[in-house]
Amino acid sequence: MSLGKEIKSKDIKVSRLHPCFGGKAHNKYGRIHLPVSPACNIQCRFCSRTLNKTEERPGVTGQVLKPEETPAIVNKALELCPEITVVGIAGPGDTLATDNALKAFELVHSEHPELIKCLSTNGLLLPQKAKQLADVGVRSVTVTVNAVDPVILDKIVSHIIYNGVRLTGLIAAEILIGSQLEGIEKVAALGVTLKVNTVLIPGVNDKHISEISKAVKAAGANIYNIIPLIPQGEFINFKAPTCDDLAQARKSASDFLEVFYHCKHCRADACGIPGKEDLSSKLYDRQPDTFSHG
Repeated sequence: MSLGKEIKSKDIKVSRLHPCFGGKAHNKYGRIHLPVSPACNIQCRFCSRTLNKTEERPGVTGQVLKPEETPAIVNKALELCPEITVVGIAGPGDTLATDNALKAFELVHSEHPELIKCLSTNGLLLPQKAKQLADVGVRSVTVTVNAVDPVILDKIVSHIIYNGVRLTGLIAAEILIGSQLEGIEKVAALGVTLKVNTVLIPGVNDKHISEISKAVKAAGANIYNIIPLIPQGEFINFKAPTCDDLAQARKSASDFLEVFYHCKHCRADACGIPGKEDLSSKLYDRQPDTFSHG
């Protein structure tokens, strides 16, 4: 089988079994998110990471796990929900800002090679980490790309931490965009199925969606997911997009990429079939100890 055909077959399998990549899989199969990544290397103006058991949104978890704890958690999750096909890591910080996610995937993959391993990242370190992700069994990656124009991205991201240096302004935006597109290219070349998320922010990037879709498609993305802004952080006074706003953005994105319509804004410790009972309260029974806002 040629590499192109092999990659295509992997895309089909992932979309068929991954509830966050394929619409038909969304209400049929489950996923578990392992909250092992406490720190982040960028600061988006809409982001507010925290520890609690009540909010249903990204960046939130009841606790942060150590990588060594994850195989037992996955086993317990499979007992609670045998329909789980995906082990994902989506925070609560960035999954590549530390090596915790790579260590967790390595441990889980050795015990459960049959499960799809999925990672979500802002993409800043994706070019450097792409090969390592494939080596530990990651088959699907989501990269959050909120703009491919540095002027627009500068309005969304307040700073990045790159090579130990805090950077702001257009230079930070240019580095982040370059890393995201390069990382998508490298991940796609390894045969990993790739989804791009964009947070739709009215008045900021809502007229920029087709440009994002075109750029990430050219880099190798397979599917596009547009999610509405949750007003918080520096954007607490911004308005969330309307249903019409989302429909318009998805229509413009669909000129270049298949669009995913079923995102549930999942927590970093979500477990179960999306849209049905979340099993995280049954899965975790101890209180959090530490959390990094770095």
